[in-house]
This record gives sequence, C-alpha cells and structure tokens, in this order.
Amino acid sequence: MPVAGCSWELALPECLSLKDKRRVVKSLKDRLRSRFNVSVAETAYQDVWNRAELSIALVASDGKLTESVLSRVDRMLEGEARVVILSSRRELF
Repeated sequence: MPVAGCSWELALPECLSLKDKRRVVKSLKDRLRSRFNVSVAETAYQDVWNRAELSIALVASDGKLTESVLSRVDRMLEGEARVVILSSRRELF
C-alpha cells in the first residue's frame, strides 16, 4: 500500500493581508479535500501574508493511483489564478 506526501511552496500575489491569505488557503484546502480525498495542511509561512506552503498526504491501493492523484492535484494548483507555485516536492513510501 503506497503512501505519498507532496508539498507546494506558493506565492500569493493578490493577498494584501493575513485575512486575504487565510481566505485563499482555506478555499484551496477545502477544494483539495473534497475533490481528491487527501489530508491537507498549511505547513509553513503561517505568519507571512504573501506566501504559503500546502502539504498533502495520501494512502492508495496502488502506485498508479497515487501518481494519478498527485498529478491531478498539481494540475489543479497550476490552474489556480490566485497562486503561483514556487516549488514542489514529492515523497513516496
């Protein structure tokens, strides 16, 4: 049973306050949970209003499913107009 983790460092160019950031991050986290059934957390930059790091964890029945979900999450974040992906990293166990 493969376990995967992935983190994205995100720039939030439209956010001008922590309140703006919380709104954007909460929206992204809720969408990731509902669409992909993954665990999501904001894992860094909690006090910085124009940057965030989101991390997900996923357990799947096979490796192909894990890769497929991670790729779809990548595409969703790339298509999100409110964020710019600065870096990402994946770990498969």
